[in-house]
Amino acid sequence: MMFITVKKFLPPLSMRAALVLLGTFSSLCAADVPDTNQPPEVWKDASQSVDARVHDLVSRMTLEEKASQIQANPPAIPRLGIPAYSHRNECLHGVGDAGVATVFPQAIGMAATWDIPLIHREADVIATEGRAKHNDYVTKHDGNTDEHFGLNFYSPNINIFRDPRWGRGQETYGEDPFLTAQMGVAFVRGLQGDDPKYIKALACAKHFAVHSGPESKRHRFDAQPPERDLYETYLPAFEALVREGHVGSAMGAYSSLDGTPCCANEFLLTALLRQQWGFDGVVFSDGGAIGDIWAEHKFTTTPEEAAAAAVKAGCDVSSGAMGQASNKSGHANEGIKGGAAFSVLPAAVAQGLVSEPDVDTAVARELTMRFRLGLFDPPALVPWSNIGIDQNDTPEHQALALKVAEESIVLLKNKNLLPLDRAKIKRIAVIGPNANTTNMLYGNYSGKSSQPVTILEGIKQVAGPGTAVTYAAGCPLALRKDGTNKLSPEKVAAVVATAKAADVIIFVGGLDATLEKEEGSPRQDVFEGFKQGDRTRIELPSPQEELLQALAATGKAVVFVDCSGSAIAMPWEEKKLPAIIQAWYPGEQGGRAVAEVLFGDVNPAGRLPVTFYRATDDLPNFEDYSMTNRTYRYFSGKPLFAFGHGLSYTKFDYSGAMVNAKSFHADDTIKLSFTLKNSGKLDGDEVAQVYFRHVRSAMSQPKLELCGFTRVHLSRGQAATVTIDVPASRFRNWNTTDKKYVVEPGDYELLIGAASDDMRLRVRTKITGTL
Repeated sequence: MMFITVKKFLPPLSMRAALVLLGTFSSLCAADVPDTNQPPEVWKDASQSVDARVHDLVSRMTLEEKASQIQANPPAIPRLGIPAYSHRNECLHGVGDAGVATVFPQAIGMAATWDIPLIHREADVIATEGRAKHNDYVTKHDGNTDEHFGLNFYSPNINIFRDPRWGRGQETYGEDPFLTAQMGVAFVRGLQGDDPKYIKALACAKHFAVHSGPESKRHRFDAQPPERDLYETYLPAFEALVREGHVGSAMGAYSSLDGTPCCANEFLLTALLRQQWGFDGVVFSDGGAIGDIWAEHKFTTTPEEAAAAAVKAGCDVSSGAMGQASNKSGHANEGIKGGAAFSVLPAAVAQGLVSEPDVDTAVARELTMRFRLGLFDPPALVPWSNIGIDQNDTPEHQALALKVAEESIVLLKNKNLLPLDRAKIKRIAVIGPNANTTNMLYGNYSGKSSQPVTILEGIKQVAGPGTAVTYAAGCPLALRKDGTNKLSPEKVAAVVATAKAADVIIFVGGLDATLEKEEGSPRQDVFEGFKQGDRTRIELPSPQEELLQALAATGKAVVFVDCSGSAIAMPWEEKKLPAIIQAWYPGEQGGRAVAEVLFGDVNPAGRLPVTFYRATDDLPNFEDYSMTNRTYRYFSGKPLFAFGHGLSYTKFDYSGAMVNAKSFHADDTIKLSFTLKNSGKLDGDEVAQVYFRHVRSAMSQPKLELCGFTRVHLSRGQAATVTIDVPASRFRNWNTTDKKYVVEPGDYELLIGAASDDMRLRVRTKITGTL
């Protein structure tokens, strides 16, 4: 009767308050626990500071309760009125794994927009949908949260996509530290919001740090980058998200850095992240990474030692199981699976491996996160508590998904074929394994769209009723190692016959996230060129190339729409086909967006965030984390398509570049101005890119580096003055002697253009002084 009476008078969305009241009753039966009746209960008072509230709440917990709250799925503590919560939430390109949600293009496609304000808008929408799902769930479950319905999200992934073979590269913003940082900061700010007290949804910078394959060895891999590469390539985006984005959480990687597991690495998690950069959030482990410390890296010999090492290094929450290796301490492994790796912390304290105050510090950081999200406050005080489930998957959000997809598409090649002329094209043959599948649209870590549009469906919608569209899958994505799905001559002949009857052939191929993705898919290793999520070859899979060659031999015009999360080597296609489009994994509206580009309803302006190489042989050893001969900054060969490349249906002219002074101090900001004109026949966007290089450096330097960019819309015939601010601090490099960043004095050249291999203007300037 008491339970019913309490709940009867609860206002809407106040289940947490009910648990607080019920906890008072439950505490009467609790034994050997701190006295929770000591007034005042500061943690329940929303007018008090977060620090005071956290300190009060931690003081009321037992050691076992503290350990329970810093695991993947913290259980409820009824006697205190704390509901169950889950840290395991994803929103890489939309709320993931929580049912229907707006699915935006995969992160690599987001990067291809080069549109910072757009990605900020997208992240804000994702936070709205995350709040909508959370509010709906807790209302229906007495204030408790389950997996995928929490408000801290394990996004964005800002690892550098250093090698196209990495299966999780699709989750990143590409190969460049500056572009990655700009995209990441925009996403974090959009997700977290700008309320002075409460965070809308908590972002997470992952995987910290120096993590990009191979997937098959990630639980035991030791990355050993040269010192300058560490500071000039792998760390800058993380630093930017902390200093500029004020990201609320970070995630340690599975792998080790120079012999120390990242989740037990005091240099990374404390000295660098907190002491140097000023991070004040919560650090999560990757799923199962605490177990890796002892079971895979062999850095410790027991689970207790692993948990202690992680907490003392600065890891606050375990996001997964302890590990699957034999437990040398004699514990039953079943007791430490399922995200409960820190359940051994009380035993670790008893063994003197870690102190209870160390555990208190981790718990305080985790609880601070929940207070900042408003999870312990009356809904009326939290700005986003009134977001209902009706604000999930709205028409407006779907329209934004279409906009991001449109801006992400990169026109790689066009030899007088696109856009397709509706007056002339009356029969279209749509062929290829990715043409009529929704699976390809999503990529990994996605939600489920209520209205996905395949590329075949999009072409039918956009082509109009006067155009006949035929379809054939034609070939598999990749060849099985046993050869059982090899194309037969009869199959090829049948597809060619269909194609011959068309005015144009649109071949939709590439990859999908069952082939390139995170470690563990059982499908991957049965196909040639794939290994546990990674690729062993970057060439277009042989069945697709075989069919494309047969289709081209018909004499019909062929458009190749490549859908992938990474760069594909396609030298034959680049040489022989008249048009190639890179569509990535374009999200729920991807089919519509591709069709709009094909027919010219959208003028493409996406730009490559990665280098497209000509062959696997162009790449260094996958396990070598040196940047030598990697990415546009250091690659010595000739790329197939360069970083920043992307064509348009119109033409843009650059002129009149100038800077606002003859010389600058390293602390100054350079104002670079130039004129951009749309001299073509169609309205369109141009992505103006600014790179720099030191003219006569005393030390080795990249060939050139991105330091600024902007996406500009111009109507045909329109000209505009473009001004880009370039802080001279972006010219910094790492001094291995003094162990600090410096800006080397001397002459610099700013290069302005449409791609890293298409410079239109050059301006010289001088830097005096250093940081």
